[in-house]
Amino acid sequence: MQVHFKSRHPQATDLRDLTERRVRFVLRRLSWLVPSAEVHMSDVNGPHGGVDKRCQVELRTDGAGAVVVASVAGDWRTALDKALARAARFLMRLWGRGADSRHMRQRFISYER
Repeated sequence: MQVHFKSRHPQATDLRDLTERRVRFVLRRLSWLVPSAEVHMSDVNGPHGGVDKRCQVELRTDGAGAVVVASVAGDWRTALDKALARAARFLMRLWGRGADSRHMRQRFISYER
């Protein structure tokens, strides 16, 4: 899985390695479904403070197109973890139902072999 990180904020760019590790860890069981992930970190209202750290995770999936999830929190790590948790839950629900689930399950079975 390819993980792309984008941020203009200097504190957020310090989290590049942590972000890549967290994305790979959270999506380790769904890596067959997600060939690439893009993480955008931004500070909504700049130096004013408050709950304004925004993390947007965009997952490009083979069977379901693009999945975009965003989260806002008081610090970068919490925003990242919330966004990744929501994305993982969404992918699990998507995999478990729908017209594409049969195709995705067949891909999963062939991936395990």
